[in-house]
Amino acid sequence: MTSDLAVPTWLVVVTLVAVAALVVAAYRLSRSVRQARSHTEALLAAAAHDADALREQLAAIEAELQARQEVALRRERTPVAVVDDREYVITDLGQEHGPRVPARVVPAPMFADIVLRESVIKTAALAAGLRRALSPEVRNRIRFEMRREVKRSRKERRLMLKAARRDLESRQRASLRADLEVSS
Repeated sequence: MTSDLAVPTWLVVVTLVAVAALVVAAYRLSRSVRQARSHTEALLAAAAHDADALREQLAAIEAELQARQEVALRRERTPVAVVDDREYVITDLGQEHGPRVPARVVPAPMFADIVLRESVIKTAALAAGLRRALSPEVRNRIRFEMRREVKRSRKERRLMLKAARRDLESRQRASLRADLEVSS
């Protein structure tokens, strides 16, 4: 006698094989998820460590910049002349300075050598400046500018003289008219 509710054997075997395959797949999937999670956690820990190191480095840089800014504010210098994008300062008199560092001691022969070198350099610079200032091109340019300035001033004086004459003549005419009106 066969029952209508009887399940064929091949269907039971296929179902058991499918369930076993699903269990194996689930096990492998959970293992790969655990590995991925542990790898991700390791990466997060490394990133957190790197972020902490960067925060410390940033704090050190900020502290250094703050210290430099405070030093710059304490010792603000006034430039006298800017030449070639360099700043020249005559004196820092009356301004607060950092800790004084004693000057190093220089032997006498080296000191004399330094002084002579500086004197020679200053003399050479002065000679070069004079040579350039007294060159024919510069003298010619000065002569040209002087002539131009003399011409301009003469022209200006002539214009002022003409204006003064016109003013004088108009006042004289006005006074003559006033005299004529009074006598009439």
